[in-house]
Amino acid sequence: MEIPLTRHLASFCHNLRYDHLPAEAVDRTKYFFLDYLGVAVRGSLSDSSQPLYHLIADLGGSGTATILGRSQRAAFTYAALANGTSAHSIELDDTHQGGSIHLGVSVFSTALAVAEHVGANGKDLIAASVAGFEVAARLAMALRPKEHYMRGFHPTATCGTFGSAMAAAKLLGLSEAQLVSAFGIAGSQAAGSMEFLTDGAWTKRLHPGWAAFSGIHAALLAREGFVGPATIIEGKDGFLKAYSLHADPGKVTDGLGEDFQMLQTAVKPHSCCRYTQAPIDATLQLVKEHDLQPEDVQKITIGMLETGVPVICEPAERKRRPVSIVDAQFSLPFGIAVALIKRRAGLEEFSLPMLNEPLIQEIMAKVSYARDPELEKNYPREWPAWARATLKGGHEVFAHVRFPKGDPENPLSWEELMTKYHGLAEAVWTKDKVSRVQAAVQAMEHETSVKNFTKLL
Repeated sequence: MEIPLTRHLASFCHNLRYDHLPAEAVDRTKYFFLDYLGVAVRGSLSDSSQPLYHLIADLGGSGTATILGRSQRAAFTYAALANGTSAHSIELDDTHQGGSIHLGVSVFSTALAVAEHVGANGKDLIAASVAGFEVAARLAMALRPKEHYMRGFHPTATCGTFGSAMAAAKLLGLSEAQLVSAFGIAGSQAAGSMEFLTDGAWTKRLHPGWAAFSGIHAALLAREGFVGPATIIEGKDGFLKAYSLHADPGKVTDGLGEDFQMLQTAVKPHSCCRYTQAPIDATLQLVKEHDLQPEDVQKITIGMLETGVPVICEPAERKRRPVSIVDAQFSLPFGIAVALIKRRAGLEEFSLPMLNEPLIQEIMAKVSYARDPELEKNYPREWPAWARATLKGGHEVFAHVRFPKGDPENPLSWEELMTKYHGLAEAVWTKDKVSRVQAAVQAMEHETSVKNFTKLL
């Protein structure tokens, strides 16, 4: 008899141990965890992070859990909420290709907070994080990103709640039956609207923090005996049917235990939406190969994935007139303009002063996009793009990027990742502290208690 999807996934993750993990999965977990810490610490300076810190203080601020980038402490559930929100605020967090989902912001926020709360060791933190990545990524793939987006949902928020529940459940020591209930409870909390795109609101940044907060509470309720539906994934009113019109349930278990999703996750070098990463890389390739100057370009056309069009390309006039940093992070014309003019697309470029620069506004008006069926052939496994610039005199130059920098097939090396991490974290921590945290992350499997690690934070 075939095991129902919810129980199958719960059973696998419940039994998953550090010793079951291939060395590459352990290495990538530490790699992405370090990236997460740098992004979250730098994100603690974002305007959108401050209301969370104020709210936590107003609620009493009691607790011993670490809020990254702050001396402030909180109950571990609220620490996860704050850290998940700050880590998603600068659009530099990891992305899983097949699920079009940011995994670390919810899963690592949960794992760090719960591991600190219970005094788990480093190996348990790693195993719980891998399990959380598996759950969230597989559900996101099963929903099919395009279908999920078309219904107005953000997979980082919806699927992230399940991943968070799994990470918390493992660290809290839930039984397999309790874990199934945690899934069921998480399914009634999975939410997150894409409506933020309409006016550049901050709600997207809240999504992974709330997923972490909700997932932890799902696990805590299950631990106390609260019962959730055991068919939450596959049921007639379950997650897959309610959140996608054409779900692919097989993605939940295909290759489970062999194809770890931690290994299919990418790092972002550019501070903007994942759908803009390949277009920016293609533009930077043109800039480098042809020494393009902004005044040389009459127009520039980007070959786009269909799923990214409503996220970063349309409505076209609004995307050419960003009025907030969130708008800019989700504007293809802005990303291409700063890449062409500034030769990079980092935090400094995605800032309020850049929005009103006359040259950037001039170049944004020259950016357009084209749908290309050739780009769709391997999506969502691959996220390619191309850029075609028409120069004065009519000459055209072209660049195609199959795997943008940061993809598993074109990764940042450990050295490149550490450069990114240092550049972000040193805005808040001393260089010595940044280096000590880095060393501790790279030796995480030897840590006897995460409480020792968080003392560094």
